[in-house]
Amino acid sequence: MTTSSLSAPTRKPRNKTVAAWLAFVGGAFGWHRLYLHGWLDVWVWAHVIATALGLWGVDRVFAYGQDDKLSWLLLPLLGFSIAAACLTGILYALATPEQWNATHNPGHPPESPAGSTNWLTIGALVLALMLGAIALISGLAFGFQRYFEYQIEEGLKLSQ
Repeated sequence: MTTSSLSAPTRKPRNKTVAAWLAFVGGAFGWHRLYLHGWLDVWVWAHVIATALGLWGVDRVFAYGQDDKLSWLLLPLLGFSIAAACLTGILYALATPEQWNATHNPGHPPESPAGSTNWLTIGALVLALMLGAIALISGLAFGFQRYFEYQIEEGLKLSQ
């Protein structure tokens, strides 16, 4: 028996373009982490929990209005979760084929086509950059706006 036959079988190579698109489309729910690492990855569940809490914040805004203080805390989680997923998609798209294959396709040659960049990868990069910036700025703006409105209301109560 040779040493190559004793080595662990290599898994199917993970494609960089697919991972970038999964991070853009369903990254807030951890789809890219599922694709790359499977169900047992802790960060899959961190994405799911943060997004679920943010969506609960959206639900609370619709149910109780914008004055619901719990939604002020929960809603920015959705924006940050989307922004983090988009940032991950950007990092995936910008990785060189050698970096990608060394990290996500061990056992495959560094020049494996799974790590190559094409126009679909660039499309995911551009869209992730746009959506990520919008989500991050929106989350920050909502959180700060509601915080300062709350501070003004409390100041008016003290002055009366």
